[in-house]
This record gives sequence, C-alpha cells and structure tokens, in this order.
Amino acid sequence: MTGWIIYKREEKDLTEKNYEIIRLLQVARSKGIDIQIISPDKFELIIDRHDNKSIVINDAVHQLPDFILPRTGSSSKYFTLAVLRQLEHLGVYVCNTARSIELVKDKLQCHQVMAFNNLPIPKTMLVKFLKDTKSVDTTIVAREIGFPAIVKNITGSKGSGVYLTESASKFKDLMELIYANNPHANIIIQKYIRNSHGRDLRVFVVGGRIVACMQRSSGDGDFKANFSRGGSTECFIVTPEIEWLAIETAKITGLDIAGIDLLFDEDGFKVCEANSSPGFRGLELAVGQFIAEQIIDYIIFRVLQK
Repeated sequence: MTGWIIYKREEKDLTEKNYEIIRLLQVARSKGIDIQIISPDKFELIIDRHDNKSIVINDAVHQLPDFILPRTGSSSKYFTLAVLRQLEHLGVYVCNTARSIELVKDKLQCHQVMAFNNLPIPKTMLVKFLKDTKSVDTTIVAREIGFPAIVKNITGSKGSGVYLTESASKFKDLMELIYANNPHANIIIQKYIRNSHGRDLRVFVVGGRIVACMQRSSGDGDFKANFSRGGSTECFIVTPEIEWLAIETAKITGLDIAGIDLLFDEDGFKVCEANSSPGFRGLELAVGQFIAEQIIDYIIFRVLQK
C-alpha cells in the first residue's frame, strides 16, 4: 500500500514541533505502508491529460498512491484544494476531502452549516464595517453578542487570531488595529461563554466514532486553552451529549478525521469549531500513544474497501 501526506515541509526538515507528521510516518511504515511527504507546490495540475493513473510532481510523472492524507488544515490554499480535488477525481482516497477542509477552514461558513443542522454554537456575527473603523457603531454588537466578546479571524488554528474584548471601547480599538494592518480582513464576533474561560474539550473523531476526548486547561489564566500555547491536558469521560455533538459535527462537515472543540456552557456544551488537521500530541500525552494508529488503521480499512 502506498500513501502521500500532503504537508508544507519535507521529511528531512521535520522537527519535534512536527510531532503528528513524525508519528504518522512511523506508524504507517511499521504497518508496511510505503509513505512519503509531498508539498502541495510540487504538483503540476494538468486537467486535460488522458492518463488517469498518474500525476505530475516535480516535472515527472508519478503513479497515483492508494491514499492521500492532507495535513494542511486551515492554511490550505486554493491550489492545495485544487490538487486534492484532482486526486479525488482520479479515484484516490483522500482523507479528508477538499470540500470538508474548505468548509471548516471558513469559520463563518462552518457555523452557518452547524446552525442550520441545529447544533448548539456560540452566537456569531460577521463584521461588515471595513472602510471607516473610527465610526464603528458598537450598538448592534452589544445588543446581539454583548461584551465581553470573542473576536476571530475567519481562518486560523491553534488559538491564533482569537481575541477577547472586554468592552465596546476595546472592541473599537481592536478593529482599528486589525484593519490598519489588513483592510481586507474577515472578522467574526462570538458570544463569550464564561463557563468555558480557560478550558474546553477536544474530541477526536476517526471514521465517525470517538477515539479519545480530553479537557484542555489554560496554564496562565488566559481564556484560550490550546495545548500548543502551553495549556495542560487530561482525559475526559465521554457523555452521550459529547458523543452526539462530536459525531454529528464530524458528519455534517464531512470530516473522516476531525478534532471537535466543545465549550462548557451553563446548560451543556456548545460546538466551538471543527478542525480538519487536528494536532494530537497533547491528546496522546493525556490518553496514550494510539491516536496515530487509529488514523492509519482507519485509512487502511477504507483503502481495502474500495
């Protein structure tokens, strides 16, 4: 069996920060899979070729692998998604699909889909005042979302581009700063879930079933609890509510492999976001080193079912 991991960095350049890629390579090779990393920019996308058994990489024709494992997540650019779509059309199993990656990359679109499917989410609003931030009217924000409020870039991961604004005046200051640096920034505002300050749940879903769940806690009182930002992790018991929310979110977003983040609300949980290329270093520290095995075993199963 052959497979390609789509990732921005070559294998020789991997460091301990690329924990997930290293683990996936190790596990795949231990199971006899011929696997390698290929950067998206190495592909040549030629649509009118008659040969549907190969693709051009580094100006050379390569036979198609049995599967593709994208690890580009929210940083996936248009070209990367186009490459994934082409490989899907050629019959390669792609885990996750370009469509699902594109959906969850756009946080607003993902929340639209989740709300349409009656999943509980933090109330969300798109910022539309882009030209004159000095005259921003915060009345509607205060009425619909309230302060404190969470401000996010539409794309981003590992807690980057996420801010807590405590008041209308600080919100206006933040908007001025953001748009002074990027006049075309797409920003959403979300209701602040006070019960989840500094903590959340990461539920790891593979093939429509939960393989692990952990609570992430901030190490310094920050409202963000990401392990990649220094937070701590511990195993968390999966309740029926957690199970339904995580599996349903993965299902409606079309993700075969998903990291579903849940917030602690007063009357249960709210779905914060879905991740198409979830990290699992903290998860393996919390629950044991078997997440990479679960991913590879699922991919093997899917390939053998074709």
